[in-house]
Amino acid sequence: MPDGQSSDDLKAIWQNQPTGGSTMTLKLIHSKARELRAKTRRKVLGSLGAPVAVALCCVIPMRAFPRQGQLLPMFAGALVWSLIGLYFLNRGMWSPVMPGDAGLRTGLEFCREEIERRRNLLRRVLLWSLGPILLAIGTLVAALAMVGSKDRGLLPNGLPFLTLVVVWIIGYFVVRAREQRELEREIEELDDLERDTR
Repeated sequence: MPDGQSSDDLKAIWQNQPTGGSTMTLKLIHSKARELRAKTRRKVLGSLGAPVAVALCCVIPMRAFPRQGQLLPMFAGALVWSLIGLYFLNRGMWSPVMPGDAGLRTGLEFCREEIERRRNLLRRVLLWSLGPILLAIGTLVAALAMVGSKDRGLLPNGLPFLTLVVVWIIGYFVVRAREQRELEREIEELDDLERDTR
């Protein structure tokens, strides 16, 4: 035993040592930050599909129905809208990497910023991604209606396509609602972690 220290002093020092809880919390926050950043990146990369979908909805009918030139401005507008939308969807979405030596507070702030980025992306998608796709699909439906035969319109032959479009739109909004619930759940998890670190 060192000079001048009693067993009570050693016991007090041993009991006052920091526990491993803050280290585990820090590792959990770093893991959560990596997971949130990966989800944001997947969402941003997924937004690249909108111009491709719009281009397909534009190119296929223009090649199949070349006499429907009056619809060209609508298709071109949808394509330009979706390309401009890429800029607005991706603006501010690429976040910096969280430093490896970030503390609890910095890690929580980084996680909150990632969730806020995903929330902003979710809000922007309606205008800059779904909007052009719906315009292109609507123009495609108009092109199909124009080429329909006089005695048989779009409804008998185009009903399966229209049904798929309606199901896709409903499915889109169901997925969107689920993503919003997931963001709220992640915010609640961060709040719980922040309470635990106090």
